[in-house]
Amino acid sequence: MVKERETINTNIRLNLANPDDREAWEHLQRMDRKKYKSYSRMVVIAVNNYFRRVERTEADPYLETREKEDAFLQSVLDTVEKGAKEAMPMVILNTLIGLLQSAAGNGQITANPQSFLSSNDDESSKNDKQEASLDDALSFADNF
Repeated sequence: MVKERETINTNIRLNLANPDDREAWEHLQRMDRKKYKSYSRMVVIAVNNYFRRVERTEADPYLETREKEDAFLQSVLDTVEKGAKEAMPMVILNTLIGLLQSAAGNGQITANPQSFLSSNDDESSKNDKQEASLDDALSFADNF
């Protein structure tokens, strides 16, 4: 019975005059030794990743296009989310200012919150409320 070898030794020749070979050599020289313990480990990972990718692309020719579209869409979503987070305080502030301005224009701002809710009061009670609001505002200003 022939025992199968567990380790195979092979050589890689890199022609440094060839730009692709030189680039591969430079990558090997810069590789993270904590992550990849040896050239062999790095080559195994690189070869396996390459051929897995080739096989996936052959099985699904639109894979690369979908991945690019997904990456682009994620970039757009991230940008919109960041912009919304940055703009949200100003949107809230502008909304509140608009509400206060419209309420002030309608004479609805008073010291009593219940008067803000009731809109069917007669004209004399509105005038009374406005006078009370003015009195409250003046007394508040007197505190300074």
